[in-house]
Amino acid sequence: MNAEKRKIIFERLCAALPEPKTELEYASPFQLLVAVMLSAQATDRSVNLATPALYQRAPTPQEMLKLGAEGLIPYIQTIGLFRTKAKHIVETSRLLIERHRSEVPQSREELEALPGVGRKTANVVLNIAFGHETIAVDTHIFRVSNRTGIAPGKNVLTVELGLLKHVPKEFQAGAHHWLILHGRYVCKARKPECPRCVINDLCEYKQKTKSL
Repeated sequence: MNAEKRKIIFERLCAALPEPKTELEYASPFQLLVAVMLSAQATDRSVNLATPALYQRAPTPQEMLKLGAEGLIPYIQTIGLFRTKAKHIVETSRLLIERHRSEVPQSREELEALPGVGRKTANVVLNIAFGHETIAVDTHIFRVSNRTGIAPGKNVLTVELGLLKHVPKEFQAGAHHWLILHGRYVCKARKPECPRCVINDLCEYKQKTKSL
């Protein structure tokens, strides 16, 4: 896929959704970090159902640490891997207090040093909370990038680096949101909804659907 076609793709995605944003609900970088940690192998919807009560009880690292893993579990037990996530969130809260003055760090290295925070989680926080031009490649973005031909790759890191290289500079801040939402609601895994896709004529996927 050439640069001009990629530019038109993102122009159309931008026109369809001028101000893209995450579907996770949060009120601070810390709450976003917790939400993203909870969303691993879970849906944003399930996380959003659990976090309002949690954030009312423990909105800061200090309150989360006081709550402790056992106290946290009742709030998140509807989410997959809740016991492991509870331990990671409480330990992360402790480290934020001890190492970062209770603030979420703005570097990838410092974020990835926190328990339960990998490259994808760090990219989401850096992009959404701090406006860094990063792209967190989840299953949706991986699928869309390969199907369309925007940035094909056999693994998530290859796709991420391809997107950072090929997405036009003016669209990099919003690319994460446009691609994930497009994959979630249009370019679906089992049956992509090609007839209503705004980039149908530019997409290089050979098995396009003809009906919804």
